Amino acid sequence: MDHGGHGMHMDLPPFTLGRGLAFSGGDPFFLAGCALVLVLYGWGVLRLVRRGDRWPVGRTIAFVLGVLTVGVTMCTKLNDYGMVVFSVHMVQHMILSMLSPILLLLGAPVTLALRALPAAERGHLGPRELLVKLLHSRYLRYVTHPAFTIPLFIASLYGLYFTPLFDTLMQTTAGHIAMMVHFLAVGLVFFWPIMGVDPGPHRPGHVMRMLELFAGMPFHAFFGIALMMASEPMISTFEHPAASLGIDPLNDQTTAGGIAWAFSEVPSVIVLVVLLFQWYTSEQRQSRRTDRAADRDGDAELVAYNAYLASLEARSRG
Repeated sequence: MDHGGHGMHMDLPPFTLGRGLAFSGGDPFFLAGCALVLVLYGWGVLRLVRRGDRWPVGRTIAFVLGVLTVGVTMCTKLNDYGMVVFSVHMVQHMILSMLSPILLLLGAPVTLALRALPAAERGHLGPRELLVKLLHSRYLRYVTHPAFTIPLFIASLYGLYFTPLFDTLMQTTAGHIAMMVHFLAVGLVFFWPIMGVDPGPHRPGHVMRMLELFAGMPFHAFFGIALMMASEPMISTFEHPAASLGIDPLNDQTTAGGIAWAFSEVPSVIVLVVLLFQWYTSEQRQSRRTDRAADRDGDAELVAYNAYLASLEARSRG
């Protein structure tokens, strides 16, 4: 099936397309990207293992699962149907912006890179030095600050779907790919400082990170409710689905809104569990440090007291 000169094949039921695209435009780009990051991550883990260092298996599993969610979302028939069915597109959006980023960040790729990349010679800049420089850059400090990430997270919903921008992007392959990359990037910069797994410009406390998490979620729920309560289709791309699909656009839009509303709970629970676990382990480490310090102080006091007794005894003999 060839549409609009793009010449991409898909085996969807035969139908006449509306304004949406009907091809797997994102497949080669995302497939290559997924393969590349898996190879790089695997190289990093292998490098650590070969020099006798350990890397948590759980982090590797989380990262691989994160890459797989991106691959399944963009490199399967899910992407084909996401071009023409609003509810399927919303599933893609939710996975890329809220599930994939969390799994990828749990894999601690920045930490792995810092440990695996070799240090450059003195006075030279290598990949590791450039990464450290980026982590300390003013640019990254701005784009990972809550004053930027939370409005960006919200604008990615309202500014995209409730303006003509979405329809414009969906008319070209490059526009569609750019939109999907944007979803993933927004999720990464939003959850990065909240997760606190990798080093970054901002290291807020656990309570502040929870507040940042919940600051954006209500807007996400309101967006889903707005779609569910609309009395007419709001997105032109999905306004006239092919008859062969048997989809009512208004009902499908309601389903898409329900997906957006319900899905916001999933990452909230995952991240909250991670934050509580981090908080607990942090308190445990602090408690152990306090106990060790108390033991050292107690030993010092005992030594001082014994020295004092010894001095008294020496004086009495003199």
